[in-house]
Amino acid sequence: MKPYILIIDDEPSICASLNLALKDDYNVVAFNSSQPALELLEKQTFSVVLLDLKIGAENGLNVLNKIKEIDPSVVVIMMTAYGSIGTSVEAMKNGAFNYLTKPLDIDELMVHVKQAVEFYKLNEQVSFLSEELRNKGYHEEIIGNSEPMQHIYMLIDKLKDIDTNVLITGESGTGKELVAKAIHESGNRRNERYIVVNCAAIPENLLELELFGCKKGAFTGAINDSKGKFELADKGTIFLDEIGDMPLSLQSKLLRVLQNKEFTPIGGSNVIRTDVRIIAATNRDLPQLIEEGHFREDLYYRIKVMEIKMPPLRERVSDIPDLCNYFINMLSKNLKKPLKGITEEAKEVLINYNYPGNVRQLANILEYAAIINSTGVIGVEDLLDEIVFPRNAKNKETTFERVIDEYLSTNSIKEIEKRAVKATLIKNEGRRDLTAKDLGISKRGLLNKINQYGLKNL
Repeated sequence: MKPYILIIDDEPSICASLNLALKDDYNVVAFNSSQPALELLEKQTFSVVLLDLKIGAENGLNVLNKIKEIDPSVVVIMMTAYGSIGTSVEAMKNGAFNYLTKPLDIDELMVHVKQAVEFYKLNEQVSFLSEELRNKGYHEEIIGNSEPMQHIYMLIDKLKDIDTNVLITGESGTGKELVAKAIHESGNRRNERYIVVNCAAIPENLLELELFGCKKGAFTGAINDSKGKFELADKGTIFLDEIGDMPLSLQSKLLRVLQNKEFTPIGGSNVIRTDVRIIAATNRDLPQLIEEGHFREDLYYRIKVMEIKMPPLRERVSDIPDLCNYFINMLSKNLKKPLKGITEEAKEVLINYNYPGNVRQLANILEYAAIINSTGVIGVEDLLDEIVFPRNAKNKETTFERVIDEYLSTNSIKEIEKRAVKATLIKNEGRRDLTAKDLGISKRGLLNKINQYGLKNL
């Protein structure tokens, strides 16, 4: 089915010419005023809106805001004969995908419309995947459709409604806490409390108080009874993160809770019963800790009735594009920047990286890139040097040459030239005299290249 394009422009001739140019590839609907267009948008789904900045006496930016209120996912391209940097920036901040000036270059417009439709489809796919995970009871932050992740989803589905103790193992940053939360939120305990305790972050004397609570007068400063996490989480779930760092003195008390479903607060004499599901996680080698005498073997087998082994990111690289899309969309909202995506070159660099910090590290890499990016599309130039030039490479020049050679061998001369002109314009903040000098061409030659490659807005 052809994508639907909505045109809003007060000039009938513009609507007619755009309809003529687009109708072979798209279903086109055009209006000369905003009200009927907005009414139709509430009833029908469109992939792209071509919106004039000035519709009679009406400000197109106000219409843009109304469009985004009706359908935040629709991709809007602004058009205007009243071009200025100020309105361009404001339109992008308000959610416009791109900004074109009249008279429109039809070839350039067709390229931008195609990009907008692809962007809409990509967002639609990501939304469908997230919705599918939510429908299955999985937490929306778990991203990936690789074979290792499909196995994780299967285990979540099997474990969500039973009270079996679960041990989640894996390297730091692989998403162990997200899986624990998904088990709770998708299961029959989802309406009860989900409490997280980081065993490595709390000192030993405070960890016992945190878990089991205390009675008034149990120690200096205990002026009231205090409930511990096991009492507060009754009927719900406790997630014991970094359980491999739990002191031996507390491991025996935890074992009692696992065996008998009961505990005694510090300074108390009455036993408290608790119906709580325990999910534990660690990035440490528990069998090795048992051999060293730092972890109880009987506790290990109690918490490891079922084990979920989280795959490191390097073992599911096919998920990296989906993860990039997810994090870029999230960063665009959080940073209030109109991020449209990532270049294929940057994506390739990220796919080839080893990720000692796993998914968490990828998120941090993209956040850094999003902050320094000025084009709306994250490129290799936005990535940290340590990602583009990994430490395990023989030297930076070798890695750089490999990336450059791969790029040159997979792109046409025109594409390489376009990239060079675009990058130099951006570096010089649009100053054409400096750009022409850096490129070693005349100002007229530069103007021809700008027109040829549709770079007028830089």
